[in-house]
Amino acid sequence: MKIADIKISGNILLAPMSNVTNLPFRLMCKKYGASFTYSEMISSDAVIYENEKSINRGMSCEEERPLGIQIFGNSAENMTKAALRIEEIYQPEIIDINFGCPARLLTKDGCGSALLRSPELIHEIITGLTDNLSTPVTAKIRVLEYMEKTLEIAHLIEDAGADALTVHGRTRQQQYSGKADHSYVKKIKQELSIPVIANGDIIDETSARQVLDYTECDGIMIGRAAMGNPFLFRRISHYLEAGDILDYNECSQRISDLREYFGLLEEYDLMHTVNIKAQAQWFTRGMRNGRHIRRSIASSKTIDEILRSLSEMCKHAD
Repeated sequence: MKIADIKISGNILLAPMSNVTNLPFRLMCKKYGASFTYSEMISSDAVIYENEKSINRGMSCEEERPLGIQIFGNSAENMTKAALRIEEIYQPEIIDINFGCPARLLTKDGCGSALLRSPELIHEIITGLTDNLSTPVTAKIRVLEYMEKTLEIAHLIEDAGADALTVHGRTRQQQYSGKADHSYVKKIKQELSIPVIANGDIIDETSARQVLDYTECDGIMIGRAAMGNPFLFRRISHYLEAGDILDYNECSQRISDLREYFGLLEEYDLMHTVNIKAQAQWFTRGMRNGRHIRRSIASSKTIDEILRSLSEMCKHAD
């Protein structure tokens, strides 16, 4: 897969997710087969006002390159200024623009998916970025209620100079309920000349294969299904290459990954930036005895206690 002049070895991407895709988590997804990773979304206004916490979300290292940094905002001028600052600090391979987040925190200020109702502003934002940055620009959108309106937005983004487009097959109103409609991304892929990436309801090996085959997109992007489950990238990449389901012990794999994740948080001095118990619960989603596991995590007072109790549960599960 190629975006602008960037060669990406594979076509399975990690979606940008707030409070999830920090550097340690991205490194783990990369290790397990994510072809390209995106940072947590960063407020363009926060960058302009030199908010250190927001800017630090773009922290990276050579091991994870190539890297994409996603920004959001509602002003073409401010987003260009912020992107130029991000470019200067981190030199990411791609800067992605968030036109898809349905969270009230963003949409109430006219950011994220709220911008889908303002096609002219979307065009102005992308044009301002592509005219001023040396870094390739991509965008992520949600679909609108009607195919025609969605196609109009997709064409505007391409015409403004974007180098790729990711399409989540849900509307803003759906949030994360219902099913993603990949007929939209299939049609967009047929009409655009830039790479198009499908997102939404890609949760396992078979759904990844089905979406790729149906949409004929250049790649797939995995979001919520990867939360606490970076090994999902190994499973999917193995299935797409070999055609069979990878055999592994889920319980021991999750515990091993959680231990490694905590270690990376310590290594990069990011432990204070996350909710340890919430993250531990993400890493144990779907495991047997889920209620007991969550109760054990909630009552644990240290990371060692969390890991010890989970290891004990794994032994009993075996």
